Amino acid sequence: MAPPRNVVKIAVQMRDAIPQLIQLDQAKPLAAVLKEVCDAWSLAHSERYALQFADGHRRYITENNRAEIKNGSILCLSTAPDLEAELLLGRLQSGSREVRREALQHLVLLAPDMTFAQEVISRDGLQRLGTIIEDGDDLGEVLALTLRTFLELMEHGVVSWETLSIPFVRKVVSYVNMNLMDASVQPLALRLLESVTLSSPALGQLVKSEVPLSRLLVHLQVMNQQLQTKAMALLTALLQGASPAERKDMLDQLWQRNLRQFIYKNIIHSAAPLGDEMAHHLYVLQSLTLGLLEPRMRMPLDPYSQEQREQLQALRQAAFEPEGESLGTGLSADRRRSLCAREFRKLGFSGPHGLSHDSRHSLLPLPQFVLENSSREDKHECPFARSSIQLTVLLCELLRVGEPCSETAQDFSPMFFGQDQSFHELFCVSIQLLNKTWKEMRATQEDFDKVMQVVREQLARTLALKPSSLELFRTKVNALTYGEVLRLRQTERLHQEGTLAPPILELREKLKPELMGLIRQQRLLRLCEGTLFRKISSRRRQDKLWFCCLSPNHKVLQYGDVEEGASPPPPESLPEQLPVADIRALLTGKDCPHVREKGSGKQNKDLYELAFSVSYDREEEEAYLNFIAPSKREFHLWTDGLSALLGSPMGSEQTRQDLEQLLTMETKLRLLELENVPIPEKPPPIPPPPTNFNFCYDCSIAEP
Repeated sequence: MAPPRNVVKIAVQMRDAIPQLIQLDQAKPLAAVLKEVCDAWSLAHSERYALQFADGHRRYITENNRAEIKNGSILCLSTAPDLEAELLLGRLQSGSREVRREALQHLVLLAPDMTFAQEVISRDGLQRLGTIIEDGDDLGEVLALTLRTFLELMEHGVVSWETLSIPFVRKVVSYVNMNLMDASVQPLALRLLESVTLSSPALGQLVKSEVPLSRLLVHLQVMNQQLQTKAMALLTALLQGASPAERKDMLDQLWQRNLRQFIYKNIIHSAAPLGDEMAHHLYVLQSLTLGLLEPRMRMPLDPYSQEQREQLQALRQAAFEPEGESLGTGLSADRRRSLCAREFRKLGFSGPHGLSHDSRHSLLPLPQFVLENSSREDKHECPFARSSIQLTVLLCELLRVGEPCSETAQDFSPMFFGQDQSFHELFCVSIQLLNKTWKEMRATQEDFDKVMQVVREQLARTLALKPSSLELFRTKVNALTYGEVLRLRQTERLHQEGTLAPPILELREKLKPELMGLIRQQRLLRLCEGTLFRKISSRRRQDKLWFCCLSPNHKVLQYGDVEEGASPPPPESLPEQLPVADIRALLTGKDCPHVREKGSGKQNKDLYELAFSVSYDREEEEAYLNFIAPSKREFHLWTDGLSALLGSPMGSEQTRQDLEQLLTMETKLRLLELENVPIPEKPPPIPPPPTNFNFCYDCSIAEP
């Protein structure tokens, strides 16, 4: 007879004792279970003990998480978290360095557990750790362990970063500014200051004033990837917390000190692969730098601004100086004004001096560009001013100028760090591209919007390739001619639409079940391979990872935490398990509990697009396993795989694309013999039956 559903068979082990194999009744109070386990080993005072998971981070078993115990789980009997916390904190007061080091090693292992962390915090553990950090008696392993433990405890969010004292923050700053510091200490100190800067504006200003940019540049130039990443994290945190004017001054100082060149040569093009966290911070740095253009992007052209009028006159003189200046000598004022107005109209402005309805548009500095279309007919002239304004708006949209930084995005452009004035250089290349495309399309003034659509596609396709330099961008975008764009459009349309002949549609419908089964099989295999997911709290982007995969028999989701930079662990070593049979439903986007409270700002839009959760039964309550996919593709693969496990249809965009691609390939293979043969819209009519069937072979007649 099968045991009740709330009874699980587990093993409990203890040092120097024979393990116990017991049937744990989940309906029985945990204190009663502990007493039975202690009685079996003849241990008195069961309240002094607690159960922990034997693998993973050795989390304590509580009434809240006991539902995670499954059949076959291995638990260990250990000291209760309150007594363990009291013991380890007491050892921190020891005069022996070795005793303190061993206590800190145990604290680091147990600090990620919320139950233990609360016991430590309630006993002024953070203050005791803070005293060790402030004293700075040992600048080596003990300090590194103390900083790591302090960070782990603070990550639980029980205590606010704003409660840290100014002397404490200054002491951590001194570790960052100190020369010849232990290599394991400074990344932790930088990480702590990053958290302080992101969480407390007041302490963030203190960090900004105490940590000079030159010091962060020193850390960035050390060939230690972890130290570089944490220094870049603090740098972007300081930039995000600064005012626009302060941010501009800071970025000017960084560029003057050749930070851009160093990033381009020694980080982006380093032999070591670029980590996800560094890629995110490079994206933030690029976004903040381009964000300095936002005020000018939103500034309308003022017809009464003397500075802007002088800029327009300089532009006119650059384009028409040989003609305008030579012919304008000795002319009357009216004749000179008439000549200037004609030249402005030739540049593409709609009114005198370029100041008419175009004044509602933004205007960034325009390069001195002599138009190639001066010899064209009037109707084929490319309106330089209108083109420049629209192209500026287009580039701002493609580069997302003015949009808030995402918490997880890593979409930076290596080309951005290849030159100082990246936006202006990109504009110069793009305006030449526009003029070239205008010529290829033989466009007139009425075709302006069509030309801009083609230019948008040319720029977007080329930027998506992430060229490593401006010259490579110029080469690739110029190779993407108007004819090539038309060819790509036609190819994509054929791939997306295919033929609409009824026989082909009927064939595609017959192929769909088989191909959907193939896609389902691929999705499940992908889940079995597993994926590294990044943990993201409600406060900030974190660098903790966890791994999840599907068991080979498709019955259990296995998961657990992993260290940064470590390879994915084998499934059998993962501590946590979730039976697929216990899963209730799959949730995505804003329905997920871990993103429901984050608000609806633009900065969270990409987080909603990558979030999904599975709800499952835990006793009589509903619990959730929450995910943030590392990419949109991984989001589709996992949601499809989980839907397949639950017997639901796979409705992601990736499935639609894969099915369309497979259908197109399979249809073409089936129709190879019919190449160049027209396929009729209707099947041919069935001929009438013959008048007799004498042509049939009589099988009953035996052959001689």
